[in-house]
Amino acid sequence: MRPTRPGVLVGLVVVVALLTWMVVRQFYADLPIVPWTAIPTVLLLALGEAYSAWMTKARLDRKPGTKPVEPLAVARLAALAKASSYVGAVFGGMFAGFALHTVQLLTRETPRTEFFIATGSFLAFVALICAALFLEHSCRIPEGPEDAGPR
Repeated sequence: MRPTRPGVLVGLVVVVALLTWMVVRQFYADLPIVPWTAIPTVLLLALGEAYSAWMTKARLDRKPGTKPVEPLAVARLAALAKASSYVGAVFGGMFAGFALHTVQLLTRETPRTEFFIATGSFLAFVALICAALFLEHSCRIPEGPEDAGPR
């Protein structure tokens, strides 16, 4: 499995944001109100992934007081990180597109509230992407003395 490239994630966010903006522009009046519950939920997921990354890195580096980690568990965490980063990019792009549309309507009360909720959700998904990239980076096997030869 190749490492996730941040440029691909940024491109995905931009494309999905533009597509969402075009759709929301046409159907804004028919859409339900944006739920605020995505913000704490995604932030908790990001916190969990960041903690998992921190613990996995310590266990792979064999820090004192940590148990060795199973290789299959590391592979599963890497797959979770890769999936989380792509899902975070797609949903982050959706909320960014929604925020792009509602920023034009800040003089009205409901769109103003939806703008702040969409922006907060976008930032929460950015935090999830960062945590996922950190988890993916933490799942890399550290180089041992035998691997540190000339390149």
